[in-house]
Amino acid sequence: MSGLSKKRVLEILSRSNGDDKVSMYCDRALSTLILLNLLAVSLESIDHLSIQYGYLFWAFELFSVTIFGCEYILRIWSSDANIDREGGTPAKLRFGYIFSFTGLIDLIAILPSILPLILGQIDLRWLRVLRLVRLLKISHYSTALEDLISAIREERNAFGAALYLFCIALFVSSALMYVVEHEVQPENFSSIPTTMWWSMITLTTVGYGDVSPMTSLGKLVGAATAIMGICVVALLTGIVATAFANQVARRKDIFEAEILHALADGVISEEELERIKKMQTELNLSDEHVRALIELLSERGTTKPD
Repeated sequence: MSGLSKKRVLEILSRSNGDDKVSMYCDRALSTLILLNLLAVSLESIDHLSIQYGYLFWAFELFSVTIFGCEYILRIWSSDANIDREGGTPAKLRFGYIFSFTGLIDLIAILPSILPLILGQIDLRWLRVLRLVRLLKISHYSTALEDLISAIREERNAFGAALYLFCIALFVSSALMYVVEHEVQPENFSSIPTTMWWSMITLTTVGYGDVSPMTSLGKLVGAATAIMGICVVALLTGIVATAFANQVARRKDIFEAEILHALADGVISEEELERIKKMQTELNLSDEHVRALIELLSERGTTKPD
């Protein structure tokens, strides 16, 4: 088929910018199918529903894997029309998609129906877990995971320092609790590695109550561990939240720079407009917001300093 048809298929399968109705309906249909798959997998794990409606679950799985399989093949076929990866050969662009994060998730989405044909009988619980991975297919329509990974990468030094503090708190509290509680509760605090279970849930939550200190000194160590947990977890949360906010702000700065670059010659070309709309979709900005931003930046560019 022509390169134009590939480009159109890629546009339909990519996240809609709001103007392309076909792409928007495709996004909604695939997202709905993904959510219905999660519901079906959850309900199928209930024994009496699985026995009573097993045929319906099987038919829905067959329908879903057919749709996901066609989507996967179309994405591979049209991936060489990706304007953001110009310069590569068609094979290189296709392999780039296949081995990308979203490409691997798309493959895993159809594996649960293929594996039994290749490997024979497989534990259904593992197949259900694989089918639940289909939730990650929504990353085609949201940059949340990408933004989170990028944010952590940008703040990896601070994040690593906070994790180091967490590890110190984990080992120190486990060692202390083992020393003071081992004789009283040898079954619960039989070793430092075993005690780490208590330390981990105390540092990250309020504890499950299945293991708790009985001695006065043990309760003191437990209280100190809980306080350390609040401090370290709050530190980790603050680092991730700040990095995530900075990542979003950086994307908006890049978006403004793209508009300024497009306005440099006074005219926004079709290719430049397409890039702007793609970034608009990623940032989830309304058309009114973008139009106002273009007008503002255009006025700023034409205003001469005195």
